Amino acid sequence: MKTLSRTLIGVILWLVTGVGHTVYAEGTADAVVLPVEDLKAFAEIFGKIKSDYVEDISDSQLLNDAIKGMLGGLDPHTVYLDPESYREMNIDTHGEFGGLGLEVTLEDGVIRVVAPIDGTPADKAGLKAGDLIISLDGIKVEGQSLDEAVSLMRGEPGSEIILTIVREDRPQPFDVTLERAIIHIESVRGQLLDPGFGYVRVSQFQTDTAGSLRRELVRLTGEADGALKGLILDLRDNPGGVLDGAVEVSDTFLRKGLIVSTRGRSADSKVTFNATPKDYLSGAPLVVLVNSGSASASEIVAGALQDHGRALILGSRTFGKGSVQTILPMHNGAALKITTARYYTPNDRSIQATGITPDVISSVRNGGAEQSRESRNRLRESDLSGHLENESEGGGKAAGVEEDSLKARDTQVREALNILMGMAIAAQSSS
Repeated sequence: MKTLSRTLIGVILWLVTGVGHTVYAEGTADAVVLPVEDLKAFAEIFGKIKSDYVEDISDSQLLNDAIKGMLGGLDPHTVYLDPESYREMNIDTHGEFGGLGLEVTLEDGVIRVVAPIDGTPADKAGLKAGDLIISLDGIKVEGQSLDEAVSLMRGEPGSEIILTIVREDRPQPFDVTLERAIIHIESVRGQLLDPGFGYVRVSQFQTDTAGSLRRELVRLTGEADGALKGLILDLRDNPGGVLDGAVEVSDTFLRKGLIVSTRGRSADSKVTFNATPKDYLSGAPLVVLVNSGSASASEIVAGALQDHGRALILGSRTFGKGSVQTILPMHNGAALKITTARYYTPNDRSIQATGITPDVISSVRNGGAEQSRESRNRLRESDLSGHLENESEGGGKAAGVEEDSLKARDTQVREALNILMGMAIAAQSSS
């Protein structure tokens, strides 16, 4: 046993340091001294499991479980992506993948829905932000990692899966059967609400979201027979996406100034993003809709436009995910998604665990009672176990949709449109 332990210690030290007991962070002069005694304890435990555990466990499984346990003590967004999960993540950010269409997080051993993605099987089945998923095809999710649960939800298009759901306003758990599908995310869609007044919904931030948004603005401008008088940008229930997409969407409406900055421990994490001169809306009034399902990249956009006074933010306080994750590919085809920085709005606000507070608070959407229950069910970053603290504290109209039906069914959009018309009148009077 002692020989095995000594061998494992030597292997661990070699793997981590390459040559000795000290690791130097790239780009810094700070030395990281390894906890040799703790590594000895790890090696002893590893050896005892290999020799004494009731079943034979492979080295790879033990080490993978150790990695997951180590990351599990950090914030909820730092995870190990096995090769399959890493491939799927790359597909997700480009807007097409197989599955159910859910943005989820792991909380207290269960899967909680952050937001269903528009038009997907999960959305059509009526799943809601705040729903708890306690089992998948009868397999309890308690004790599983988030990656394992997501893997169970993925599968062949056309195959079915049964989700057992707990919802605050339902006395008992209930089952929902969903048919998996290839998820084509049309991240941008829009329409004219009134002559000259446009509405664009961004459901997720992908690599070409800004391009899709700009094409949609061109289309709406043509349909309006002239420049738009104002625009509603709907970011409700938008769970985020790629940082570049958020920066470029913000830049669509800004002519100058800082959009967002990121800061962390390493020099590489200190980055600033600035606007370019063109405003694709030509200065027309802008109202941005947000709610507690608006997270991450959505909050970058809302924060940038709010700090520059470029838009009025309407809705309820956002999710509060103000941390930056970096993907570090590994030699085995896997990757480490690790939180490396916090991001800051132009006025140097960190929204981590606090969110963006709208200029106008409005929690009414599609009827007050239903929205009130939905708001209570929603999860925010500050509700996640182990969350970081705030240190400073394709476009086109959907088929069959009439132009005025959105106003008729969505109270918050009507409220935003009334405010937008008032802003347009005020801007015209002052010019």
